[in-house]
Amino acid sequence: MALRTVIFSVWAVFWLFWLLAAFTAKQGVRTGRLRAPGLLVLVAFLVARLFGKSTLAVHSPILRVVGTVLFAAGLALAAWARIYLGRNWGMPMTKKAEPELVTSGPYRYVRHPIYSGILLALLGTALATNLYLLIALVIAGAYFVYSASVEERLMTDTFPAAYGTYKAATKMLIPFVL
Repeated sequence: MALRTVIFSVWAVFWLFWLLAAFTAKQGVRTGRLRAPGLLVLVAFLVARLFGKSTLAVHSPILRVVGTVLFAAGLALAAWARIYLGRNWGMPMTKKAEPELVTSGPYRYVRHPIYSGILLALLGTALATNLYLLIALVIAGAYFVYSASVEERLMTDTFPAAYGTYKAATKMLIPFVL
């Protein structure tokens, strides 16, 4: 139970960091229709509350260690990518007033490392605490693929030559795979 408390406390700190960092971002105009980040947090909370003490709780020490490592690596990747973007960060599917194409740092490995990191952290959380959280992972994964697709159309329109070259050299979410 202590590991679960630590993991969910770290998630809370992560989202607080995310909220505070949002105040430094450039202004943007929302282009997509879904406002899912809040919905994702709500779904994760509801899944945790509904199934938190069920039979899918993880009891294997090895699975807990693997999950904790994936959780930490995922949050570290998402935070690194967010810090690296600086003022260029924005809510999913927003168009920035003065856009810049960032292709270095974590963005040299995947085009959407924030999404990759959050998904990895969700996978780690599920493996370390309760497998029912895999439901939240699937929902978040679907949302992030949709969001990334919308963002990529915006980036292609904004940086027609440069983004095509960048896209050809990197994967969307998982290095060498997807």
